[in-house]
Amino acid sequence: MATASLPLVDPGPVPQLSRWQRWTVLVIVSSALLLITLDNTVLYTALPRLTEDLGASTSQSLWIINAYPLVIAGLLPGSGALGDRLGHKRLFQYGLVIFGVASLAAAFSLTPEALIAARAFLAVGAAAMMPATLALIRVSFPMEKERNLAIAVWASVSVVGMAIGPIVGGLLLERFWWGSVFLINVPIAVAGSLAIILAGPRNLTNPAKRWDGLSSAQVMIGLTAAVLAIKSLAEDGVDWLLVIGSALVAVVALTVFGRRQARLEEPLIDFTIFRNRAFAAGVAAAGASIFAIMGTQLASTQRFQLVEGYTPLQAGLLVSAIAVGALPMALIGGAILHRTGLLVLISGGLSVAALGAGVSVAGAAQDMLSVLVLGLLIMGVGLGGSISVASTAIMGNVPPRRAGMAASIEEVSYEFGGLVAVATLGSLLNFAYFRFLTLPAGADRFTGASPTEALTSGEGDVVAAASQAMDSSFLVVLAAVTAVLAAGTLITGSLLRRHLPGTASQAYPGNH
Repeated sequence: MATASLPLVDPGPVPQLSRWQRWTVLVIVSSALLLITLDNTVLYTALPRLTEDLGASTSQSLWIINAYPLVIAGLLPGSGALGDRLGHKRLFQYGLVIFGVASLAAAFSLTPEALIAARAFLAVGAAAMMPATLALIRVSFPMEKERNLAIAVWASVSVVGMAIGPIVGGLLLERFWWGSVFLINVPIAVAGSLAIILAGPRNLTNPAKRWDGLSSAQVMIGLTAAVLAIKSLAEDGVDWLLVIGSALVAVVALTVFGRRQARLEEPLIDFTIFRNRAFAAGVAAAGASIFAIMGTQLASTQRFQLVEGYTPLQAGLLVSAIAVGALPMALIGGAILHRTGLLVLISGGLSVAALGAGVSVAGAAQDMLSVLVLGLLIMGVGLGGSISVASTAIMGNVPPRRAGMAASIEEVSYEFGGLVAVATLGSLLNFAYFRFLTLPAGADRFTGASPTEALTSGEGDVVAAASQAMDSSFLVVLAAVTAVLAAGTLITGSLLRRHLPGTASQAYPGNH
């Protein structure tokens, strides 16, 4: 996640907050960030149950997951500018209210369509809060030493939230229905809204700052169309007209967006900053790391619940092996960067993660759970090293006037990595399942049915056939994760070939 300030205009002297107010602000924004990141993965363990309860199709199940990161990724480039204009404290409050209301709507959704809409609405609140969380820390902590510690806490919370999502979902589903994973957001949103009013800094606005809603709409349309095209390919009986049409819309919308950015004086994304090789490597590493984590978590929780009969909590604990490996290395990486350089931690970390993913493939192929978990642990160690310094590579290698934009791009890279993971690997899981599925005679009614429907049918031959197909598709997904991590290793290794041990990792360290 981002570790740079977003530009604020001070309309007058800002009273310095007391010590307890400063740390209270940190607790408030960290709690909000925890909710935002947790909601990226909390549904993984709940998906089989809510799919059955709502009667969701395969495509609808993926949209339930993907609506959230999709809308966040589309809105984030412009939300920082909107926060500058309205004031980040005010936008944070708006975001909390939207997040709380959307959580209630999601918890009591009666149809898949209603839940998808609620998840999209939830993402609007998240996108409003994300840049504001860091901006509020920057304005609340004027002393550099305290601010660095506050930002370190903030960054750790973002990793923890994503990692514990499946476990939180599993714990809640042990006692409650699937809607409980959304209801936990409500009291925190209410408490945060009240607390930021009482303890937060003054709202700083910049009415002269432009918010380009048209650019936000263009990128949202492009991303949505691209995801629709990918998901349509996973259906049993592909609608090629929909696939081609969606792909064309995506290409046109994203091309128009790119050309518009080149003409604007204050673009949402200035693509020329990608010419900096360290910056580009940081973005690639962030996206590839989150892609691997979220894709592996999604496929693993589905497979072990549906095929092995794991409870949601057991499935959540299984995939927590990634977090167990990642968290220590994420803390160590930043401390040793000045000695190792970017190449060792980013490219080297991705290579270790690729090795771990390969071990997991071997464990899954041989049906050896211990080897699979060992692979996930190794993968986590490698990804922890990569994630720990991806932010440094991004934020430390753009000029100060582009720091706010770089922060938005960094946040988008994480959300986009998760978005692509769910869209491609979720679709690949279903695509492979349908291709591997060989139903017994007389079971034609399960042709095109979701894996959940077939695996919970109670018909022995159907369950056996579906289990075999799910096992094979799970292997395909793990192999795809391995391939992406290997490609990330090569790409970042090429970009960072001059960032050897002892070399400078940042051209603009003051951006942090």
